[in-house]
Parts: sequence; structure tokens; C-alpha cells
Amino acid sequence: MALQPLNPINLSGKTALVTGASRGIGAATARRLHLAGANVVLAARTQWEIQNIADELEVRALAVNCDVSQWRSVSQACELATEQFGAIDILVNNAGIIEPIARIDEAEPDTWDHAVKVNLTGVFHCVRAVLPAMKRSGSGLIINISSGAATRPLEGWSHYCASKAGVLALTQCIHHEEASNGLRCVGLSPGSVATDIQKVIKASGLNPMSERDWSEHIPPAWAAEAVAWLTTEKARRFDGSDLSLTNNAGRDAVGLPRINAA
Repeated sequence: MALQPLNPINLSGKTALVTGASRGIGAATARRLHLAGANVVLAARTQWEIQNIADELEVRALAVNCDVSQWRSVSQACELATEQFGAIDILVNNAGIIEPIARIDEAEPDTWDHAVKVNLTGVFHCVRAVLPAMKRSGSGLIINISSGAATRPLEGWSHYCASKAGVLALTQCIHHEEASNGLRCVGLSPGSVATDIQKVIKASGLNPMSERDWSEHIPPAWAAEAVAWLTTEKARRFDGSDLSLTNNAGRDAVGLPRINAA
């Protein structure tokens, strides 16, 4: 679902690194920030998918192969981005996985570990890679894609809930440590979004989230618009916490359609 930009945002001269940029929220966010004038670095494991998007954008776009679970891969991606555009001003930590969904007594330890490494350690890797340069410049914005699962336990989602709770705490820690250095860190909890993850959730048959109809999920473009809005001064009140699109207060702030009362 396409969405015309709701907010007049100018990011000319800024460079944004977006992880998990091959599809869903990540791809929509890369396109929205590029539309706002930013240089965009699309980072993901699937090089051909992000290269297609970079080719579509034509200018001010760089596709970089990156596995956020691996520190060396993240470090190299940030080096390439800096070589191309000079600096990374905005980091959008979007990369995340929910599969395989399983109850704790049936979860495979290796796959559980991998999910946490992507969803939580991957966020740390990216933050750790950009922080030194951001601190030297005295400015920078880190946006972590969060989830209501951070505070709401769900059957079969122990890996996802635990890792997203960690991301929420990490957002708060970054704000606590770096706000005085001129850096901003904020989370975005978009709610259920119409991405491939919803197909995995649906197929699991576990917990009420698997029972949702596709029409109940918001389009990725809405989440992307919220990311763009978070780059503005108006969003400063959410620094160190999460902006949620699951309530009308959050949607009103961004200018998105309201939730209709049943």
C-alpha cells in the first residue's frame, strides 16, 4: 500500500543506514528517507534484493551486504558507508527475525540463540559501530524498531519477546549514556505490520496474533513514515523510550489514520 508523505521532512546532506532493508519495514523506510533527501545505505544479507532497491532509487543509495549477527560484517558495512558518504548520521536498526516460533519446551537452543543474536546482539553491533564517529561529531540519531512483545509475553515467542525486551532496555541505556553527548536514541513500536513475518506467525497457529486477518496489519509505509517523523525535533519527547503506533496518541503525532473504536 503506497502512502504519500505526510510530513515535510528534509534530510538533505544526511546519511541513513537501514538494516533489514531488503523488504518490509526496512525497504519502505529506505525509500521514505531517500525521498526526504537522505543518502541511504541499504544493509541486508540478500545482496540482490537490496541492490534492486538501490538501482530503483538511482542516486544517493548504496547496497551493502551485512549480517548484523556478525560484528565483522557490521563493522565492514559501516566502513563502506562512511567511505561512500562521509558519515552515518541516522541508524535504523530494523533487522529482525521471529522464526522459528515454538514453545520453550520445544525450542531448539541453537535457533533460539540465533534469533537473540540477530534481534538483540545485532542492534548492539550496529550501535557500537556508529557510536564513536557520532560522538566525535556531537550528533546522531539511532532508531531501534521495537515491539509490543517487549512487554507482553506470548506463547511461542520467548525468543522474540526476550530479545525485544532487551532492545527496549538498550534504547534506554543508550539514551542514558549518550544524550549528554548530543546523540538521540528512540524506539518505534509499530504494532503488527503487513510483512512476511505475519505469514510465519499465521502458520504457527500459536497465540492470538496468529488469528489476525491480513487486513488488521498496517502497511510498512506507515511504519516508515513514523521513522521519518522521528528524525524531527517534534519527536524529541520520545527520546529514550518507544513511540507506539498501536494507540491514537502515537498515530496522531505522526499524522497516521486513527484506530477506530469498536
